[in-house]
Amino acid sequence: MKLSTSRDHLVTQLGTAIRAISTRSAIQALSGTRIEVREGRIELQATDMEIGLRVPLEGTADADGSVVLPGRLFLDVVRSLPADTLTLALRAVEQDVEIVSGNARFHIRTLRGDEFPTLPSPGEGTTVKVPAAEFVATITQVERSASRDETRPILTGILVSAGERELRMVATDSYRLSVKETALETALEGSFEANVPSRALQELARIAQALDASDLTVGVRENQIVFEVDSTVLSSRLIDGQFPNYRQLLPESSEHELRLPRGEIAEVVRRISLLAQRNAPLRLSFAPGEMTISAQTPDVGEASESVPVPFQGEPLEIGFNPQFLRDGLESLASEDCVLKLISPLRPGVIEAGDGTGFLYLIMPIRLNV
Repeated sequence: MKLSTSRDHLVTQLGTAIRAISTRSAIQALSGTRIEVREGRIELQATDMEIGLRVPLEGTADADGSVVLPGRLFLDVVRSLPADTLTLALRAVEQDVEIVSGNARFHIRTLRGDEFPTLPSPGEGTTVKVPAAEFVATITQVERSASRDETRPILTGILVSAGERELRMVATDSYRLSVKETALETALEGSFEANVPSRALQELARIAQALDASDLTVGVRENQIVFEVDSTVLSSRLIDGQFPNYRQLLPESSEHELRLPRGEIAEVVRRISLLAQRNAPLRLSFAPGEMTISAQTPDVGEASESVPVPFQGEPLEIGFNPQFLRDGLESLASEDCVLKLISPLRPGVIEAGDGTGFLYLIMPIRLNV
């Protein structure tokens, strides 16, 4: 097997593929990238058994075949090549691949191809085509709320539902909750619901944005989901178990509902959070017509800033995790936001001021007087 391609194109495609390689597996082949040629089509493949990527490569090949090379070394070598064109030739007897570009010649030992798993193909089973821009925007708004704690795997996923003219994604780490309902201009031909690992959706968003794709195809199978974006295929396992009933967490009413300038409040939160260190909370103190945001860390310092807000009633003080509050405000795409509060010990809710279907619930921190 021998193939020719462009160095710059290979660097781009290989840079996408190796995001799925494993850095911790005992199976050495999972740290590699498989180059597969089938019926003249060249493809780069990588997987860590959690997500898999199949990335097309433009070029010419003289025969079908496949070979697995150490992923990161392969990328480093290709980046360093002196000419824009290169050839790769499998030398079966030597168990290596010869890479030639200009006057440079490399021989890289191959990894065991029989240890590399077969990645799923797109188009099998029931598939649904969804608009890529809306899908990516929805991921971006909710993904910060997904848990990074692997001891609670159900919460490391994003519940994705699509059908008719609506796309909905939900994520929670039990301390905050993001819900985004996106209205679609055209009704979908099919529907699905799946708890997808947030990492897989983040990778999908990067790929779709880089390719500037207009649509993507989603195929849900037993314990697996497969996305196809302009011939790039991302597959992922689904998370087992029942996703929490998030609707039970949403307050039915609130005592205070304040419309605020999102950008201005986010800037104040960012500044004052600099003095909220060592797990110190951010304090929001409300008095008629005013909100004061403050933070204090012993042996470090303190900060406060007041902004006018349409608050009425008895004074109220509530504490939040600074980063969680920032994430909620920064996830909004609208200029204004609506802050809903009940009491110092009940969750606060931030909603998009333009009614575009985004909701962010954040648990309070009990404040020491």
